[in-house]
Amino acid sequence: MNRIRRLVLGASLALAAGLAGQPAVAQQTKLTFYFPVAVGGPITKLIDTMAADFGKANPTIKVEPVYTGSYQDTIAKTLTALKSNESPHFAILLSTDMYTLIDEEAIVPVDEMLKTADDRKWLDGFYKAFMENSQTGGKTWGVPFQRSTIVLYYNKDLFREAGLDPETPPKNWAEQLAFAQKLTKRDAAGNTTQWGIQIPSSGFPYWLFQGLTTQNDVRLMNDAGNRTFYDDPKVVEALQYWVDLSTKHKVHPPGIVEWGTTPRDFFERKVAMMWTTTGNLTNVRDNAKFPFGVAMLPAGKQFGSPTGGGNFYIFKKTTAAERDAVMKFIRFATEPERAAQWGIDTGYVAVRPDAFETTRMKEYVAKFPPAAVARDQLKFAWAELSTHENQRVTKALNDGLQAAIVGTKPAKAAMEEAQREAARILRPFQR
Repeated sequence: MNRIRRLVLGASLALAAGLAGQPAVAQQTKLTFYFPVAVGGPITKLIDTMAADFGKANPTIKVEPVYTGSYQDTIAKTLTALKSNESPHFAILLSTDMYTLIDEEAIVPVDEMLKTADDRKWLDGFYKAFMENSQTGGKTWGVPFQRSTIVLYYNKDLFREAGLDPETPPKNWAEQLAFAQKLTKRDAAGNTTQWGIQIPSSGFPYWLFQGLTTQNDVRLMNDAGNRTFYDDPKVVEALQYWVDLSTKHKVHPPGIVEWGTTPRDFFERKVAMMWTTTGNLTNVRDNAKFPFGVAMLPAGKQFGSPTGGGNFYIFKKTTAAERDAVMKFIRFATEPERAAQWGIDTGYVAVRPDAFETTRMKEYVAKFPPAAVARDQLKFAWAELSTHENQRVTKALNDGLQAAIVGTKPAKAAMEEAQREAARILRPFQR
């Protein structure tokens, strides 16, 4: 028996020695990544490719994108997953979801994961306008990724037909109205066959409206996200301008204008000028069968647009190793060359100035100058409406806007009612 034990022990030691000579197999970190897109298509292919390229460069980390529908669907699914302990590791959610995620104690500040001076330099390298919706209370909670502003698109052929210079878009509110009057066409029976301008009032009415309020030099909320100023006279003035385009001047379609159909109306020459996101730039480039222009939104008292779009957020229910892995992916996705390519492929604004210094972006802008319009407008951009209880506070404004647009309430009364409701919702956050 002793001889058998010695043989077994010897074999075990030999096996252990042999294994000790083998290189250790690193354990793979798997990350679940929620991304807001409803169906397969170009965006999902881009994200899948990015995740695959990251995996090749970082073989110990596997990023699994989960496509979660609209932004609204994605925040709902995220909050549900958090409560059921099935949280993703990170996600792209609206920049305006920041306060909601903070209040839910769902996310961790990015600052906590900065370890070197180079990390800080990277975080400081994003456009300041985008960081307004990424920081609060002295901390950074989100990293800009697919961000946008609102811009003016116009049909150059229709400008020529109306006797307007196709290379000279309207520069201010008065010119925007005058151009829209020349661009509106009616048949012999008085039916409008072509509208001068279209500003969507469904989907994201508050965001389009914020273009007008920013131009009128008034903010809709404070930096702490616990007060709104919906009833400010400048806000009412901005809303009255929007309403008058339809009811008084009749250069804008009456009633609620759909967000989703506005680009199609533009492609079908039903409207000569439209306001919509820079995120539609690739869509317009690919589908407009006529020469089109892109311009900064016309100025009121000043130029201006809200920023928009999504940020990366890292969830609290992650380990330190998982957070480090997520940060590697975020750094990978936002490095200048990749940020430039994302902007080229999607139409979103490249989120860092150094992305516009890359050779590929310089060549793209030289061939397609509209790509630089949103970048140039950032110097006039303000943070998108975002508060605590953001969905309810935003709904109060949207309801007021739509009441004024359809004519059930005057602009002033609509905004006063919206402000009362927002103030009631935000009262607990004003302690």
